[in-house]
Amino acid sequence: MIVAEVLRRKGAQIHKIRDFESVAEAVRALAAARIGALVVIDRKGDLAGMFSERDVVHALDREGPAALGHTVERYMTARVTTCKPNDRIDQVLAVMTVSRIRHVPVVADSRLLGLVSIGDLVKFRLDEKEQETNVLLDITRSHI
Repeated sequence: MIVAEVLRRKGAQIHKIRDFESVAEAVRALAAARIGALVVIDRKGDLAGMFSERDVVHALDREGPAALGHTVERYMTARVTTCKPNDRIDQVLAVMTVSRIRHVPVVADSRLLGLVSIGDLVKFRLDEKEQETNVLLDITRSHI
């Protein structure tokens, strides 16, 4: 299966924050949406990075509560690993595992189409395996 299928099922909603907004605003956005990461957009509206719960922890560890007043740009992960809609789920999972990342923006023709998390991909794979198991059980039962 491919990433586009995951986006079709889960939806393509993307939670974003501007690079000049504060870490405190990012924390509020993460908490309000009950998510683990935000896509960071620069002043031109382009993908600038990712800001995750992990980035919050590192910021607080380095600078304490003062980090909350600084911009997201200061602590975001600027080197963003992306994937394409036609990428295979198992390949994206492998990249996420090796890179130790949990969120990957889906991009095509320089356009941000969505965001997939490792949880989204694992859930999709588990659902897929369950369907395969049910088909095999149905075939087995029909031959008894």
